[in-house]
Amino acid sequence: MWTYGKSFFRDLPWAKRVKSSFLLVVLTAHFIYLLARTVSFSHPPVTSIPEILSMLAFSVSVTYGVIERRSRATETGYFILNIAFFFQLFSSVFIHDMPIVPEFMKSFWFGVHITDALLGYAAITISAAYGLLYLMLYHEIKARQFGVIYKKLPNLETLERMNFIAITLAFIFLSLAITAGVIWLPMAFPGNSYADPKLIGTASIWLMYGVGIISKMRGLLRGRSLMVLSICAFLVAAFSMTMINLFFSNFHHFN
Repeated sequence: MWTYGKSFFRDLPWAKRVKSSFLLVVLTAHFIYLLARTVSFSHPPVTSIPEILSMLAFSVSVTYGVIERRSRATETGYFILNIAFFFQLFSSVFIHDMPIVPEFMKSFWFGVHITDALLGYAAITISAAYGLLYLMLYHEIKARQFGVIYKKLPNLETLERMNFIAITLAFIFLSLAITAGVIWLPMAFPGNSYADPKLIGTASIWLMYGVGIISKMRGLLRGRSLMVLSICAFLVAAFSMTMINLFFSNFHHFN
């Protein structure tokens, strides 16, 4: 985040050269950390909210790295990695170990389900961030106030393309998460119904993105409308991960 910030706000040549490589180094270190926790406790590091936030920070950074490589645009990294930084900061402050967990959390399908879900939510978060950046740039152009946002961010077309990549990744990962969840649920919770509020919320987000992708490909949805869809889907996802998880879901509970 620091090197991307130096590149964006100060135009430092060394920061521009090393930022992408430094991101890869940090991602490698973070992956080793998550792998070490998995090996140490014999379960994926997703048994508490701080662990989930660390996984989410990693997922956001990985997803951004993929988008950066596909779009070849590095100017938005500072804004996206800020999100990952604060997720990880909260995790590092409040992390606690859970060496003993329910047996179902050691399942292969649970690992697949939660990993794909977190990657999906990471892509949702990034798509919303690009939506906000797009709207900020759009209003600067409309008001003819050409500040740092106008000078440093990619153009509207590039931001829309990056947003659409994030939306597509979100749809793919949510599809995989839902598939793994459908397979895993009867194994772990034989008496539970697929009508769980969390499952309905996730299916709603998946449907929103599916409609958005089809509409975009057919030319029915573009520009600000697509950005608003991204932001609305993120708000639904945030409500699903917080209020529904804590108060309404039958089995999506974390400490």
